[in-house]
Amino acid sequence: MTNDSAARAARLAAEPLRPAGPRPGFLTGTLQSIRDVLAHRELLGLLVRRELKARYKDSVLGFFWSLAKPFAMLLVYYVAIGKFLGAEQIPGRPGGVPQFAIFIFTGLTAWQLFSDIVVGCTGSVVANAGLIKKVYVPREVYPLSVVGAALFNFGIQLTILVGATVAVGQFPTGFRWLYFLLALAVLITFSTALGLFLAAVNVYLRDVQYLIEIMIMILLWASPIVYAWKFVDNALDGPLQSLYLANPMTQVVLGFQRAFWVAGDGEPFPANLGESLLISLGISVLLLWLSQRVFARLQSNFAQEL
Repeated sequence: MTNDSAARAARLAAEPLRPAGPRPGFLTGTLQSIRDVLAHRELLGLLVRRELKARYKDSVLGFFWSLAKPFAMLLVYYVAIGKFLGAEQIPGRPGGVPQFAIFIFTGLTAWQLFSDIVVGCTGSVVANAGLIKKVYVPREVYPLSVVGAALFNFGIQLTILVGATVAVGQFPTGFRWLYFLLALAVLITFSTALGLFLAAVNVYLRDVQYLIEIMIMILLWASPIVYAWKFVDNALDGPLQSLYLANPMTQVVLGFQRAFWVAGDGEPFPANLGESLLISLGISVLLLWLSQRVFARLQSNFAQEL
């Protein structure tokens, strides 16, 4: 053994033993988990890059495919609902949704980020079973890497959306961006909370990842993405309307529309949307905290279950 090797071995032997795994305690455990993730931020960055590269490996068009699904959905909904069913507002014809293409792409942009985070996080721990069995790192880095990759794809779609508003001469300005920032904060926090919880549960019950894909498809229609809020306002009132608005993603989609759908300024929106988003953000932060503690409690047996 060389002198350098012997010195490194001696330094390693002198290091105190540290427990591997989540720390007990609802508050202290959370703080320690945050410190552990921050200590592995370089690994998290590598996992995000690996997630992006693996998704488009051997693909000729590369990141174009991150736009293919929302563009395909936009085309289908725009033609089938906007044109064939007459949802798009046409001069001389009352009713309809003004600038239907911008309206629907705004909702799809928000929904695609939510779907990518929740579905991707749900299967993230199982997908990294090989790494989890070999070495200990904070298990949260695996679902968080999915969040990072989803945000990258969201940035591409958002650029297209902003470019479309410029093309039609309706670029959002002023207070509209406050709605966007608040809605985006709710979206990221709420979807990450769901993703962490489902990622842990999916290790023990693999049916979860298939159930979530079906639920995402169903819940798409529980938010005003392909239809405007005015139709909900006319169809529901009282407790039913309050229940509809209790869905955080409904508020997020409406917040995105208030930001980017300039042609909808004359359209009705729920009263006190900004206050509702603030309340949802507070609840989402609490859910994220609780989800992380559930994840921390369940991760101790991940390697054995995988």
